[in-house]
Formats: sequence, structure tokens, C-alpha cells
Amino acid sequence: MKRIEIIYIGLFVMLTSLGVVSCTQDTYDDQEPVTEQMLDATFSNEVLSVNNFQITANSSKNVISNYWDLGDGTGYGIGSNSFELFLPDAGEYVIKHQVVGAGGIYSSEESVTVNVETSDPIAGNIVSGGKFTSEDDIAQWTIGGTGAGNGIWDFSEGNANLTAPSWGGNGIYQGIQVEEGRSYQIEMYISSTTGCSDTWFEVYCGYSDPESVSGDYSEGGSLLKINTWEGSGNAPFAGKFTSVGSSTETNGVFTATATGTAYLLVRGGGGDMKEGISIDNVEVRSVQ
Repeated sequence: MKRIEIIYIGLFVMLTSLGVVSCTQDTYDDQEPVTEQMLDATFSNEVLSVNNFQITANSSKNVISNYWDLGDGTGYGIGSNSFELFLPDAGEYVIKHQVVGAGGIYSSEESVTVNVETSDPIAGNIVSGGKFTSEDDIAQWTIGGTGAGNGIWDFSEGNANLTAPSWGGNGIYQGIQVEEGRSYQIEMYISSTTGCSDTWFEVYCGYSDPESVSGDYSEGGSLLKINTWEGSGNAPFAGKFTSVGSSTETNGVFTATATGTAYLLVRGGGGDMKEGISIDNVEVRSVQ
């Protein structure tokens, strides 16, 4: 079955760009005015396999557009009325759906909870606690990996936020299990509400335990980075690290040269981090 890609954009932005934010009634196919009560956003969820699901809207009558929130933190995006959904990570996902009718009338929200019992053995995220939403998540990470060590990681807002005094810094890391010859894409959501100056923020992956390394961890070179001297991070930013950071040779891809434990390390610091830099939804997935 052909799988479609859901394009994630904010619901309000999409409605505005389509010029359909009006709540006035209008007609559809020259029939009676469309009202919210005439729009059906309920949908079915058919389990195809452990990680694959067929999502199908129960009605297309009076519907111009379908909007879906797939429960992965990216919010609503426009999509089809039927598509195959691949959820590679174990967990509980609340899938939400709204539809838009003529005149900008949109429906109430409908939702279905999908439970994924087992992560996909190939595409599953091999990072533990990458969402920072619980004490168990936070316990997966060790603070360290820099010479300065005087930056502060705050996990109280459901993410990991680093602030540091002038020219200070700090890092967090965890061991992940990798296979020789396999490549892994490292990704995370990264943001700063103020932007920074004289600041670096970098991601590394290497086989040396950061606890045994003196000074700043740098094995293998930076795989992802924010670097204000190179033009990234100066203004407020938010998005996937691979999109908003400065360019690197691999753009976040780590290729394992041995099977065993490698250490994923995120560290940063600088002269003025202002309100800090936050990360969330940290992922490492096999791409080969």
C-alpha cells in the first residue's frame, strides 16, 4: 500500500494561508450551509502490524481538508483522508483529527489512542529518555563531558535546557548500542527563544567514555552544531537540529566502526547564552 507523507504545519497557519479562517457559514455543492455539526471527524484505526496502522476518516462529506496530529509532538498537519502510519517506537500515541468544510468551518476534534507494544528493530529510536518528560527519562542521562562543567541543565519544563555563565559550559550523555558498519541518523528538536552570542552547542558520538576524558569531549568531531561565529544561533530559532544548525560534514550521521557501546554526547557553552538552548525529542535511528 502506498504510504503518504504528512506535512507538518500549524493548523492556524495553514488555515490562514488557505484563506479559510472565517467562521461564517457557506454552501457546499450549492446545497444547505455547512455547519460544524455537519462535519464528521471520526476515524478508524486498523492494525496492520506491530508498527503499522491504517488510518481512515469515516466520512468525506462536506470536507475540503483533513488535518492530523499524529501524537509525536509536531502538532497538526494537512494530510489525506486515508493513509498508512508507521510508528517505529514503542509507546502510546493519541492520534487527533479535524476537518475543514466550505467557508472555513472546521469540526470539533476527534481522537483515537494507538498503543505500540514493541519498537521496530531497525528504525526504532535507540536513545532512552529522549523526551525528558519523566524522572525515568532524565535518569538515562549523565551530566558532564566538558572541561568547564559549570553550565546548568534544567529538566523542569519537559525538555533539557542549558544555561551557562560567561565562557562556561556543560554537557549530557548516554551510552547507546551500535553495530559495526551501520550508520545512524542523530536528530533532536532544538530551540532558543532569544538567540545567543559567542556560543557553541554541539553533538558528538564516540567510543570513549566521557567520564574518562579530560577537558571537552570531541571524539569523531562535531556531528551537529550551533555556532554563532558561523552564523547559526544568533537569532531566536526552533526546529530540527539538522535544519537550523551550522553545516557539518555528516549532518548528524554517525557510522559505527565497532559493535558495542558508543556515547552520544550533547554539550554547549559560550560567552552569552542568554536564556539558554533547549533540546527535546532526541533520536538516533539506523539508516543503513
